Amino acid sequence: MYEAFIAAFIGLFVIVDPIGIAPVFAGLTQNATRQHQRAMAIKGTLIGTLILIFFALVGKPFLNALGISMDGLRVSGGIMLFVIALEMVFEKRTERKQESAEKFDEYFEDVSVFPIALPLLAGPGAIATIMLTMTSYEHDLMAQMAVLAALVLVMIITLIVFFTAGKVMDLLGPTVNAVLTRLLGVILAALAAQYVLDGLKNTFLG
Repeated sequence: MYEAFIAAFIGLFVIVDPIGIAPVFAGLTQNATRQHQRAMAIKGTLIGTLILIFFALVGKPFLNALGISMDGLRVSGGIMLFVIALEMVFEKRTERKQESAEKFDEYFEDVSVFPIALPLLAGPGAIATIMLTMTSYEHDLMAQMAVLAALVLVMIITLIVFFTAGKVMDLLGPTVNAVLTRLLGVILAALAAQYVLDGLKNTFLG
């Protein structure tokens, strides 16, 4: 049971990479109030956790029933993430926020479901990891419970890191934030491209 917990925790922590995606979260929620940032962090983390728990319990038969492969998830998730990355680089998100702000007295975009929960937290890699790990212990209920506990712990750490990232971005100021947002957009685009490349490679080359 302890081995299952440790293996699952390390695997999920590396795949989810809370340290790596925390700046992306901060960039997506910049200019929002602290209350909204915290709400997006909590909601996004909770939804991401529920998605991964769902795939941990019934993911394989669910995808098989729909005829969807993990590589198909990688490609679609990569494409959606790439669109967000382009908006960050060219500040299209900022323009859209300003347009919406003209219609409403106070407007803050909800990024909790997309792209925070899916595909940043519950991306193809995390889904594949949790499904494969649970399958490895399909005849050991206690080990599977340990895997789910490891998932919850990773998500709690992610939430704490998200809270910290928002405060750091606030201290840096608007100019540094603008530069970081574009830089993170480029990194996010590279990550999205890697999702697509991995999906295509596995599909055509096996």
